[in-house]
Amino acid sequence: MKRVLILIAKTSLLPALLAFAVLIAWAFDSRSMPALGIWHTVSLSSEFTASDAIYKSTLQDYLNREERLFSELHEKIISRVKPSADTTFCRYRSGGPQDPESLQRNWNRTFELIPQHIQGGVLLLHGLTDSPYSLRRIGQILYARGYYVLGLRLPAHGTSPAALTEVRWEDWVAATRMAARHVRERIGPNRPFLIAGYSNGGALALKYSLDALSDPELPDPDRILLFSPEIGISPLAFIAKSHKLLSFLPYFAQFKWLSIEPEYDPFKYNSFPKNAVQQAYEITMVLQRQIDDMRKHGHFSDFPPVITFLSWVDDTVKTSATINHLYEKLENTGSELVVFDVNRFDKLTPFLSEANDAMLKNLMARSDLPYRLTLITNVSPDANFVTELTKGPYTILTDSRPLQAAWPPGVYSLSHVAVPFPSDDPVYGALPDAHSTYQGLSLGRIQPRGETGLLRAPLSKLMRLRYNPFFGYLQKRIEQEIDDLQ
Repeated sequence: MKRVLILIAKTSLLPALLAFAVLIAWAFDSRSMPALGIWHTVSLSSEFTASDAIYKSTLQDYLNREERLFSELHEKIISRVKPSADTTFCRYRSGGPQDPESLQRNWNRTFELIPQHIQGGVLLLHGLTDSPYSLRRIGQILYARGYYVLGLRLPAHGTSPAALTEVRWEDWVAATRMAARHVRERIGPNRPFLIAGYSNGGALALKYSLDALSDPELPDPDRILLFSPEIGISPLAFIAKSHKLLSFLPYFAQFKWLSIEPEYDPFKYNSFPKNAVQQAYEITMVLQRQIDDMRKHGHFSDFPPVITFLSWVDDTVKTSATINHLYEKLENTGSELVVFDVNRFDKLTPFLSEANDAMLKNLMARSDLPYRLTLITNVSPDANFVTELTKGPYTILTDSRPLQAAWPPGVYSLSHVAVPFPSDDPVYGALPDAHSTYQGLSLGRIQPRGETGLLRAPLSKLMRLRYNPFFGYLQKRIEQEIDDLQ
């Protein structure tokens, strides 16, 4: 018996020792990452947290706190960034070309768009590391239709990446609830209320809508709009919290981070802390369990209609999770999934994954889908023009409608970050916006060419598509959804 116990102890101890050895190696490797800037290390104390929601915070309370937060940002970080060649395009250089405060409106902050005659209301929830800017154009579309728009700055965003080392997903949920109550109060009890979420904001939009089914104090949304929603991410994300075993030591301060990069984007953090990954993973797990629980107890049939726009290939979230963990489980037929396919022009086909092709063909061939499925894909293998293929719930019959749109030269797919941005977005688009006051770097038009290893910013980030060449189609579909609610 003693031998058996010793064997069990050794067998259990070996994996633990191996895991610890890997962790130590990972921690030491992190020390080769770039040095941390002040925006990576300085904490801001004025941020909203879930504990603040205990006192039934109003939007005005939130905005007052946000004002103090941005004053603190200027005092503790921006005022300490000295002009130099290294900070020329740093977003924290006051008066620099990437300074968001130099614009007529700093889109890192919560914003409202208030029409003269309110027809409805919408709450916009941006993605992880993003800011309210990411759904700015979506808000303008709805505003033009008479909708009151609240673009919420979620806690730990729009200020400095260091904030994401401390935030918890419960903070985002609490802020979302506060904002949703405000939109309903602002538009009255009978006008349509929408909630729109991009990436991590999509997870929050779904979480809120599920909570509202069982909480009478939360106003139910009439529609949900999702863009590249974060419903599932890599299961390896669960190891992100392991950094806490060592990163509290100053020697391993960089171990808190997955990436440390120059902060040249005025409306999005480039650096990415491990805690952000952990919070994203946790909320997706909570969301999936909640959907299953709602179905088990017969409450999911009241879930509001949802329309989702996503890229078939997505290196940030799992497209399959949106299909398998949400759409497959819907219990009404009022929802729709809009998929932007890869560019299947035959000159590019040899470079594309066959697995993605097979999965999509299988989805289009199914007759048991409880939702409307729309695919935007090439008219034929020898053309860059695209068509809309649509089939209703529980059928294999497909309608085809050619669109007056085509893939731009050199673009082989959309990306996670491209879906909600138009081609003329002044920061991320490929075309100039004649009405914009933005004078900084047009990140969507940068096409670096040269030797590898020279640029401080990763080529993968600079080359990733940042705009949606089919945004005009997306806009028309959103306008149709709004018109159907009137």
